[in-house]
Amino acid sequence: MRTRTLALAVPVLLALAESAAAQQDAPTTASPPAQSAEPATLPAVTVTAPAGGPQPAISPDVEKFALPQTIESIDQKKIADTINIVDSEDALKYMPSLFVRKRNYGDTQPTFSTRTWGINSSARNLVYVDDIPISALIANNNTNGAPRWGMVSPEEIKGVDMLYGPFAAAYPGNSMGGVLMITTRMPETFEATAKQTGAFQTFDMYKTNGTFGTSNSAATVGGKLDRFSFFLAGDRLESSSQPLAFVTNGTTPGGTTGTIPQLTKNGLVANVVGAGGLLRSSMNNLKAKVALDVTDWLRATYMVGYWTNNTQSSVQTYLTDGAGNQTFGGVSSFASNTYNLQEQHLMNALSLKSDTKGAWDFEAIATWYSYMQDIQRNPAGVLSGANYTTNGLIARLDGTGWSTQDLKGIWRPFGPGGAHEVSFGFHHDQYTLNNPTYNTPNWITSSDSGNGTLFTYGKGATETAALWLQDAWNITPAVRLTLGARGEQWKAYDGFNFAGTLGVLQPPQQSTNFSPKASVAWQFDPTWNFKLSFGQAIRYPTVTELYQIVSTGSVFAVPNPNLLPESQLSFEFAIERQTKNSRVRVSFFEDDTSNALISQTNLINNNFVTTFQNVGLTRNRGVEVVGELNNLFIPGLSLSNSLTYVDSRIISDAGFQSATGTIATGQHVPYVPALRNTTVATYRPTESVALTLGARYQSMIQSSLDNTDSVSHVMGAFDSFFVVDVHARYQFNKGDIGRPGRRQSQQRQLLPVPPVSRPDLHREPEGQTLAAMEPP
Repeated sequence: MRTRTLALAVPVLLALAESAAAQQDAPTTASPPAQSAEPATLPAVTVTAPAGGPQPAISPDVEKFALPQTIESIDQKKIADTINIVDSEDALKYMPSLFVRKRNYGDTQPTFSTRTWGINSSARNLVYVDDIPISALIANNNTNGAPRWGMVSPEEIKGVDMLYGPFAAAYPGNSMGGVLMITTRMPETFEATAKQTGAFQTFDMYKTNGTFGTSNSAATVGGKLDRFSFFLAGDRLESSSQPLAFVTNGTTPGGTTGTIPQLTKNGLVANVVGAGGLLRSSMNNLKAKVALDVTDWLRATYMVGYWTNNTQSSVQTYLTDGAGNQTFGGVSSFASNTYNLQEQHLMNALSLKSDTKGAWDFEAIATWYSYMQDIQRNPAGVLSGANYTTNGLIARLDGTGWSTQDLKGIWRPFGPGGAHEVSFGFHHDQYTLNNPTYNTPNWITSSDSGNGTLFTYGKGATETAALWLQDAWNITPAVRLTLGARGEQWKAYDGFNFAGTLGVLQPPQQSTNFSPKASVAWQFDPTWNFKLSFGQAIRYPTVTELYQIVSTGSVFAVPNPNLLPESQLSFEFAIERQTKNSRVRVSFFEDDTSNALISQTNLINNNFVTTFQNVGLTRNRGVEVVGELNNLFIPGLSLSNSLTYVDSRIISDAGFQSATGTIATGQHVPYVPALRNTTVATYRPTESVALTLGARYQSMIQSSLDNTDSVSHVMGAFDSFFVVDVHARYQFNKGDIGRPGRRQSQQRQLLPVPPVSRPDLHREPEGQTLAAMEPP
């Protein structure tokens, strides 16, 4: 079926391109202007983009590779004017179809979901900072699979671009949900910032109520000396969180009072006996970025980030004994929700980029991420009263990490803006997992390796090498056909698992795959354009999906070393209309995924157990509508809205088993909401003032393959939510921070040819004025 689809898709794209070209090449009756042999001096021309224009600038790194995806962007000024940004991931808050799982300030697990994949699918989207990957593709979950957002500070963000779908050959199959590109700036002059943020929240649920506060101190300093520039950033965060879990039990513990009768999301008995995951965290994040302009067209950049985290997780019991004393009632989940965590991670990245604006350009990027220290200690169980056992467990991830290498090239055989732009590249990565859990006689005071006996152990490695090629062909000034392909070779090896007294050497795996891509874009009117895209994406199992066995609080992850790669066919048809003060885009999309890797969570012996399995075929089909209006009713008032509807279905799942006779076929795909809506209204009465009201809605989602999790407002349920944000900003002076003009050069030479609008080319930032330079 996939071969037939591909065979039909490419001719359709070619036919559409040829039809559009025929219309563009139709003869006209107008005579061409007479050519003069004498050089002419053109008068200066000033072009001013409308303030508060409908579409922010697309980042130069995104534009450079002529990417075929639908792109939504937000620039530095709009972030400052509209978003309560504390951490870098906050910049995504109002982007269409995106949702960031940020449970509290200082959350180490802020994954994000796209329009077709949920918050537990961290390996189904990619995050880059200046083309440097910060995605943690070591896992596909909402714990250690979260992107390393700390590698970029909010003060240095110049713009964010979201590329929807796996339609560019430059990115691996992990782009099936999309690619997030964060562009940062380097200082042009000396600058320094200092910021102190205080936040608090009130919380009241079951028998836990209180106020939980956060303090964040941050500073940056940067400058430029001739061809050398630098940027240093550091911050310290002290936070306390609301309960991230509730302790449940299948019965009322004998001899106790205080149990709250409750059910699981699946309707089973799970009485609430306490709160867990009450975190107190201290984090330090240090980053340095230095750049050297080797020549006017070649820049070398080195970036290093160091992150530390010390967290204590505590519990609150609701149970009391006959004498009125607090007790755990023998419920072991109180112990698994109590732990101490010490982490030290280090990331290095080196890049070399050219910008000749000529026939050739290239990029070379290498990264290395290391878990220098990662130790979690927790008691093995509970004793009488509210006491823990002295013995416990020590889980380590030291030695875990990854490295990536990318080499990209661009060939413009007919020069910039010519008929063809051929891009190509090589990619290599290696991910290593080393996760022993030791028994220890004293979980608080003993040495890091306990008494040296293993409780569980998961280790292994994956490695991928890829070659890719893509040609963006400007058939006419208004029609672009993009064809690409990616070939990949993947292997998993050195797998080993140990639990109890049994150790197993896992068999190695390998796979070689080819992924075609095709897209056609047509600007058939000065204000209208459409794009039709097709792409195949192959996502390989992460090393933790294959080999990690670990408990996080009351959730246990069990590995599956026999997982197959998942293959997705993606389609999108998008039509967009843009005028001076308005923009509307409607996208119809569909993702068909074979052997989809989906985690299934069940409650076994009062513990949540998660396993990954291949699901035969899933289909996510939907529509996304994005609209923006500027100067609505009164000057300075802008309104934007994005609405996404997805019909997600499990088409086949022959391997699903249920003790109660339920089925997965025909059910909704887990973690994919049917409806999302985001509305943002901003009023700018003057250039210095911005007042924003934002609202976000998401419908409930189901997390089980058979969709039996129908009980709402209980532990583990994913209910619908509606959130309102208010933001007010006053800029005392026009410093560099937040000025859109810093994102692009202020001057551009205007060629003596009629301007032609083309999709996916750079749009100037809001309010920017371009002064044309007279030719020599």
